[in-house]
Amino acid sequence: MRVDQELAVAEDEVDRWVQSACVLCSNGCGCDIAVKDGRMVGVRGRAGDRINHGRLGPKGLYASWQWSDQDRLTRPLVRHNSALIETSWDAAMDRIVAESKRRQPLQHGFYTSGQLFLEEYYTLAVIGKAGLGTPHMDGNTRLCTATAAASLKETFGSDGQPGSYDDIEACDAIFLFGHNMAATQTVLWSRVLDRIEGPDTPAIVAVDPRMTPVAETALRTGGVHLRPLPGTNQALMNGLVHELIAHDWIDRAWVDQHTLGYDDLAQTVEPYTPEKVAEICDVPAGDLRRAAEIFGTSDRVLSTVLQGFYQSHQATAASCQVNNLHLLRGLIGKPGCGVLQMNGQPTAENTRECGADGDLPGFRNWANPDHIDELAQLWNVDRQVIPHWAPPTHAMQLWRYVEQGSIDFLWISATNPAVSLPELGRIRKILDKEDLFLVVQDGFLTETAAYADVVLPAALWGEKQGTFTNASRTVHLSEQAVRPPGEARSDLEIFLDYADRMDFRDSDGRRLISWRTPEDAFDAWKECSRGRPCDYSGLTYDALRGDSGIPWPCTPDQPEGTDRLYADAVFPTDPAVCEDYGHDLITGGATTPEKYKAQQPAGRAFLKAVDFTPPPETTSADFPLIGTTGRSPYHFHTRTKTGRSPRLRRAEPRMWVELSEEDAGELRVKAGETVVVESARGRVEAECRVGTPRSGVVFLPFHFGYWDNADGPPTAANEVTITEWDPVSKQPLFKVAAVRVRKVER
Repeated sequence: MRVDQELAVAEDEVDRWVQSACVLCSNGCGCDIAVKDGRMVGVRGRAGDRINHGRLGPKGLYASWQWSDQDRLTRPLVRHNSALIETSWDAAMDRIVAESKRRQPLQHGFYTSGQLFLEEYYTLAVIGKAGLGTPHMDGNTRLCTATAAASLKETFGSDGQPGSYDDIEACDAIFLFGHNMAATQTVLWSRVLDRIEGPDTPAIVAVDPRMTPVAETALRTGGVHLRPLPGTNQALMNGLVHELIAHDWIDRAWVDQHTLGYDDLAQTVEPYTPEKVAEICDVPAGDLRRAAEIFGTSDRVLSTVLQGFYQSHQATAASCQVNNLHLLRGLIGKPGCGVLQMNGQPTAENTRECGADGDLPGFRNWANPDHIDELAQLWNVDRQVIPHWAPPTHAMQLWRYVEQGSIDFLWISATNPAVSLPELGRIRKILDKEDLFLVVQDGFLTETAAYADVVLPAALWGEKQGTFTNASRTVHLSEQAVRPPGEARSDLEIFLDYADRMDFRDSDGRRLISWRTPEDAFDAWKECSRGRPCDYSGLTYDALRGDSGIPWPCTPDQPEGTDRLYADAVFPTDPAVCEDYGHDLITGGATTPEKYKAQQPAGRAFLKAVDFTPPPETTSADFPLIGTTGRSPYHFHTRTKTGRSPRLRRAEPRMWVELSEEDAGELRVKAGETVVVESARGRVEAECRVGTPRSGVVFLPFHFGYWDNADGPPTAANEVTITEWDPVSKQPLFKVAAVRVRKVER
């Protein structure tokens, strides 16, 4: 336990401390906001919180509040004669509503975030699914966490992290699959380091093509660093499963009782010997054997998975194989035996739970008529209004519809696709379409907001009240500490205003969305979640005002919440309960309800597996290297907050790219020199760093856009990435772009 604190004033000058939790990574660290004279002036960790035990990372300490008085949007803006000018809320909303009412529901698209609060997501979901009746809703969570949800549905029947952060303190081995925890979740990594420096050091296995601090720690402590070529994760995972089966490091009795699909899995992985995997992935066969031995012989294993798997080729298939490793040994639902299919954003879990993305609220199944009826009854609307006639529109398809013109009303909230989406040259053309009516709701005039027809100034963290759920299902309450600047409003207020002006009604003619406050919205969500895997029915704002967040499911019978799922080895795969009937992991083709029911899952998990296939883009004579994107520990997403922190700007002031020593030598490039990275789609120019990637790989951090560098060279990593996605999760493939590098002579 250690209380981290950063203040702009002396501690005795603080007027009051306000409870919250940090929203600058998916960890969700409990914290308190310092307020003086109506302004946020600092932050400290909450010692009693189960997530961070008082600690905060660099983003939480130095960027959680420092942006609050910098170049904020304070009044609505509307486009007039190609310029954005200030206007009133009535004028801005009247224009939005007029444009909305003259369109059919299917002409509307909503693209949201992993940054809002639960109450706002649920309100947006009801607007889209029961008010307008459009299936065209998704979020930038599609870019970071869609594969987490997809892999959990495919294996366990429903979304929801099986494990707990407390498994770090209880495990004998930690496997990090494509997860550079030292950059993405610094406080969680400090918990791992506590274990490593303690008397009972767990074995560490890192799967990453770069030499990250996680990989260095694995090697320093006698663990394993596997460095597969980007795009070959599925072959690597098939090899690990092959070794478990070949050495009989499995609990066959448990597998037979609690899973389906063992014979198909064993047959699929049989050819993936360490030698074959070494040939495909370019990893030493001995390293693969050692990693498999650690997994197969450790009593308690924790696995975490993130973007190195989620944003790469065969993302869902490879992530499902992580689940399979645990199922083969029965290492689930017990202390130290967790699977954490991680999130990339702080409130991504809520996007999925509440249905503000392509999911149905409460982890309900689009293809289950009873689940549609439940929502229709809950919202008191005709079931035909809820768009369930086809799969929901995922983000990449949504943007294609905008490109084609079938969606010409697009509302973007709290995200910056002009920097974060792949193939940015294409995205800029879409945003600039003359026939597109674009609404952007944000706290800053981002690269995306510059294209908008209407810009709505939104309140940010600390300026509004609401709850959010982190990557381990822990729910925190964030209280309002200060008033938002100028005329900025909370996202909840904005959505409610739109719903009222659109006059959405239920079947009895009453207002469709009756709640007016965040707490009322939370109570409405509790009823929606009741009885579902993500049950919030036992939670209240008052309960969340305690020392720590509380993990769902939380019911009146379990008021303290649930630390780990599946302790009873009963999984939500029953056809009446499951969130999804599954897919073919190669093609993405959906399993029919009839075929799913014929398997008679009866609470058993699925062991799914497929062969490795080559990625959609590979190297060539023109583009001999593979470009892969990732994160810095000092910045979050497109830096709208962290880029306004003096401390973090000094730590990481500008874009860079990384080359291996071998590739830098061949290109005659030295560290500190400027290089251009080019693909068939675009180019990036930046300073070169040398040493961390494996040979053949170029690493580009994706944070650096143009809001503070409008006149400089191209610096957004997504200038070079490809418009391809996983067939099941529909998550874009940011990790496998063929590129070339050349030195810029000055």
